[in-house]
Amino acid sequence: MKIFFLDQSGKPGGAELCLIDIAKPYRDRCLVGLFADGSFRDLLEQNQIPVQILTNQEIQVRKESNLTQGLASLTQLAPLITKVATIAREYDIIYANTQKALVIGALASFLSRRPLVYHLHDILSPEHFSKTNRAIAVNLANRASLIIANSQASKAAFIEAGGKANIVEVAYNGFDSNLYQISADKITQIRQELGFTDKFIIGHFSRLSPWKGQHILIEALAKTPENTTVILVGDALFGEQDYILKLHQQVAKLGLENRVKFLGFRTDIPELMSVCDLIAHTSTAAEPFGRVIVEGMLCGKPVIAAKAGGATEIVEDGINGFLVTPNQPQELSEVITQCVTEIDKTKMLATNARISAIARFDVEVINRQIDEFLYRLADKK
Repeated sequence: MKIFFLDQSGKPGGAELCLIDIAKPYRDRCLVGLFADGSFRDLLEQNQIPVQILTNQEIQVRKESNLTQGLASLTQLAPLITKVATIAREYDIIYANTQKALVIGALASFLSRRPLVYHLHDILSPEHFSKTNRAIAVNLANRASLIIANSQASKAAFIEAGGKANIVEVAYNGFDSNLYQISADKITQIRQELGFTDKFIIGHFSRLSPWKGQHILIEALAKTPENTTVILVGDALFGEQDYILKLHQQVAKLGLENRVKFLGFRTDIPELMSVCDLIAHTSTAAEPFGRVIVEGMLCGKPVIAAKAGGATEIVEDGINGFLVTPNQPQELSEVITQCVTEIDKTKMLATNARISAIARFDVEVINRQIDEFLYRLADKK
């Protein structure tokens, strides 16, 4: 089975990292087509996955686009759709990994007469998508032969928005647990470099964006013991640079300059997570899955996650982590303080977290599950 993967991004996000794992077993019989160049192409090449940049022209459609803007983009998209359809005739399946890839892939699927698979990495909710974009996504996805949702939460939101339930399967993101085993010497070295050798370190790993809730964590930090510190790993994307300035202003206003470090975009995520005593996930709206949560668990760290969306399918409150109400810094600060003061319980939850993450999210198990979905589709055809 030959697969033509499509992805809109030149930069590696959660959906792109997931795609690398899915494409690896097919690297001798697949192609990843990207709608933008960037570091994601480098990662694919490092993993010996064939990749081609299909266009260097930015696709203007946004999650918040209205109908007029959506229609205006069709003229721009026509050459790309034709190109994708031509390439797709050399493959058995078109696999759209993102929403813009779905738009192109669905139309190319019709032209090339190749079945379409859509990997749904989003919760199609008003908090994240305009009404027009939700309608377009659902109508195009309903024409797919198979939809792979990254959580039950994503599946439920899709069906609630008008999606066909009978074409949706759920497959969580997969992880190689060996990548999250970091030596004690390396951990000591990084803690020294951070200047937090004797501190309780809370890590927050995501792009800097209002809905990711870094401001919630900073507000909560001010109400926790003095030896508690925070590292913010990630940078702003999509025109959200103003949010970084607001975070720095918030830190200064609360007098937390010595307790918060902005580390920017980093690639050494397992190493930095292993340095932390606690991982915080503070999204203000429901996450479709929550890769950071699983990564923290694989590093053997307790995770405090916002109780919404896919996070509730990963974390069992009080057993392998903590769930807190989104947008509630007071509640978050109380749980952080509990973790700082009740060390033995925190360590027990961290151990449980690692065991459950390895058991449920092993990349080989997840890849076999997706492989079964694809071959079942191929047999039908």
